[in-house]
Formats: sequence, C-alpha cells, structure tokens
Amino acid sequence: MKTTQTAGGRTRAVIYVRISQDRTGAGLGVDRQREDCEALAERRGWDVVEVYIDNDVSAFSGKLRKDYRRMLADLDQGTATVVIAWHTDRLHRSPLELEEYINLCERRGVTTQTVQAGELDLSTPSGRMTARIHGAVARQESEHKGERVARARRQKALAGEWMGGIRPFGWGVPTGETKKKIDRKTGEEVDAPELDMMKAVPEEAEALRHWTDEMLSGASIRSLVKWCADKGVLTTRGNPVTHTDMRDMLMRPRNAGIAVYRGEEVGRGQWEPIVDEAKYRAVVAILKNPERRTVRGNQPKWLGSMLYRCGRGDCPHFVYVTQSGGRSYPSYRCQTGHGGGRRAETTDQYVEDTIVERLSRDDAHDLLLPSPGAVDVSGLQAEAEAIRGRMRDLGGLFGAGQLELAPFTEGMDTARAQLEGVTVQLAQAATADPLAALVGAPDVRAAWKALGLDRQRAVLRAAVEVTLKTPRPGRMPDGGYFDYEAVVFAWKRG
Repeated sequence: MKTTQTAGGRTRAVIYVRISQDRTGAGLGVDRQREDCEALAERRGWDVVEVYIDNDVSAFSGKLRKDYRRMLADLDQGTATVVIAWHTDRLHRSPLELEEYINLCERRGVTTQTVQAGELDLSTPSGRMTARIHGAVARQESEHKGERVARARRQKALAGEWMGGIRPFGWGVPTGETKKKIDRKTGEEVDAPELDMMKAVPEEAEALRHWTDEMLSGASIRSLVKWCADKGVLTTRGNPVTHTDMRDMLMRPRNAGIAVYRGEEVGRGQWEPIVDEAKYRAVVAILKNPERRTVRGNQPKWLGSMLYRCGRGDCPHFVYVTQSGGRSYPSYRCQTGHGGGRRAETTDQYVEDTIVERLSRDDAHDLLLPSPGAVDVSGLQAEAEAIRGRMRDLGGLFGAGQLELAPFTEGMDTARAQLEGVTVQLAQAATADPLAALVGAPDVRAAWKALGLDRQRAVLRAAVEVTLKTPRPGRMPDGGYFDYEAVVFAWKRG
C-alpha cells in the first residue's frame, strides 16, 4: 500500500520519468531525470511518495506504458496531488492520452509540475490550453522526426548502407573506438564499442555458411538449433537461438549482400556478402515451399514418421510411430487411427536396405539431378539487379508525381513477377541433391549411416514414396510374420 498522506500536512507528490528513442530531454537517462525531479520536490518542500519509471518506451508510439497506467490508477485513488516530470513531453505525445490525463487531474485536483516547462494547473482553462499546446508541439516534433528518419533510412537502403538497428548475426567487427549509447536496462548513457557493420565477423560468417549448406543438403531448422545449443552459439542479443531466430537468420537478404527497404529488395549492399546469392535463394525457396512438411512437437526419431503413406483403401494420410494401444513395440499407425500397426524398427530397416541396394547399383548415377553448372548464375544475378533498378525508377517517378497509380502498380507487379522467376532459377541452380552424398560412395551403407536422421529423411523424400499397405494375416512364406510385400516403393527418379 502506498503512502497517501505525510507528516505535518506536506504536499504529496509522485514522479514520472521516461526515456525513449527520441531522447528528448537532452538525452537524459531516467536516473538523471529522477534526480532533477527529486531536487525540484526538495526545493518545494514536497514529499515524494512514489516514482514511476517507463524505460525505453515512446509515448508517441502507442505502446503500453505500464508504470504510466499504474500512476493514473494510483492518482485516481488519491495517492498524491502533484505529478512531477522532467518535461511535459515525458508524460504525453498523444492528444487522446492528454485528455484522459486532464480529466483525471481535474477530477482529483492534481497539478503537474515540470523541471523544464514549469507548472501546469490543469484545473484552469489556461492551464489546459497550455498543456494542449505543449502536446501539439511535441506530436508535431515526433511526426517530423519520423518523416526524417524514414527518408534517411530509405536513402541509406538505396545506397546499400547500414540502416541501424540490432546488430545482425554475421556482421559488426569492433573498430577499437567507442561511442555513447543508452543502456536499455538502466537508461544510462554508457560507452559501447564502435562496430564496422560493413565487415563480417569470421566465426559468425562461418556459422551462416555452415547452416546454409546444411539446409541445402536436407537438414532441418530443428537440427541447426540443436547445433547452436551444442556449440554455445547465441544470438547477437546473447540469447539461445530459437527456431524462429534460425529461420529469420537464414532468410535474411543481407546474407547475400542484398539491400532491402520495407520488405522490397532495392539493390546491392556495400557490406561483405557471406553467402553466395544462389545458395541464399535456394534456402529461401526451401523454407517457403508450401509442400515442405515438418513434424510438429518432438524431433522425429523414426525414418518414415509423417513420410510413409497409409495404404489402407484410398486413405490420403501419412503414418506416425506410436506405442499406444497395448503394443509392446513402436509401430507405424495412420494419423486417422484406423487399421493396425506396422512394426517401426522392421519397417525402417527394410526401407533402408532397399534404398541402399538401389543406390549401390551401377546405374545409380542415373538417379542424380542434372548438374546446375550449365545455369548462368552471373547472368541471372545481373538480370535481377536490372529488374530492381526498374523498380527503383518506377518508385522515383511515382513519388515525384510523374507517373499515375495504375501504370505504377502494373509496372511494379510485372517487375516483381520477373524477379520471382529469376529467383526461382537461382534457387534451382544452388539446390543440393540429397542423393549426391550416397551415389558413387565406396560403401553406400556406411555413407547412409553417417548422414544422420535429418539427411536420411531428405534422401527418402527425394528418392522414393513409401506406402504401407494392409499386411496379409498370419505367417509369411519366409516363416516370419512381417509382410514385406505390403511395403510398396514408388521411385521418383530413374
């Protein structure tokens, strides 16, 4: 419970401090704002009963300011009769927010005192007018600043320069110099190392190239996240790499030296590309492929989980492994739950034997995809750059009022479609064939075992579709009970 009265009838006051990216208030951190506000309270002989702090939250952005909302609730309960802030723009930059504050202050007899702008008595018409003028000026400053920032960011993007923000994984080599920075946790100004965002960090660049090659060889994002955990690789914020982090890092156009503004590719960046553009395009194509199936939940432990098809009647579903229903061993069972199960270990071993046997034959090379070497990657990249140039020109003409909306939209749609076609060809040029690691190997089975489950599943997807038909009952001709003839292979190649 907060103090609502003080000894000797002294005036009860609360302090509100906030810092945001616009740094109004001469770049003051919240601690120095607080010191100035406390000094003002001391001079006036007021007792400060509570301090509310919103650090790194803009009043203009509309984001929730938790301590500000808590202050309003406390003032409505009579906690204090004075609010102290460093400046009025620390309190509001939204007219709606200001009107809510005015109504509360008028209802509860609360006055506002600022270090920089003096007193605002919101119980009087002149005080309310002054507050509204301050609010209008602050909002205009924020809007004007937003326009300047947007123009500056666009100009930097078109010039292929670093636009600022959180350091992207892979870039930012320390220059040996420092710069002043506001600490996000404390709001204090601190010395931070100056980074060259045009240069790649060697160990991070190597990780990006490794992830890209692994994805092109059939690895999953889940396996790459585990790789990061095993290696102790963290994000640039110092957090463990999540599934979303990994996907975002792999799909970042900056990896291939491509500059982007508001989601549109606008040209080449001036920074060092880490990943070959064709490989980058291929990874993006893989991750965006709507037919790409991933197993939700735990990491798959079986070769055919959600890859083998159910062959009962016309069932279109896939099977997964379960040990429920009183089974004494893991079995493949249809997603719909109908029919019996097929012993998972025996099924997977049979599928493995069949794939290894097929890829060990003399004609196994016939199964490989055509070599991408005939694709003119440099020519495709030049064509893509020319298309981006046309898009920039169209945007410039439209912005200058020299092109109407209809032809601008038509031209941009055509350019995007052409760029997408080039992107698809670049992706195809760099896509690795999962079978390449097996065909021609001295010992195909040993090569298969060395792949790991993710890569084995990629080979299965690429080479063959396996369907588990309803098995025959009873003992089979070989004396066992597993019906190998009910495991049907439909080869996708050769």
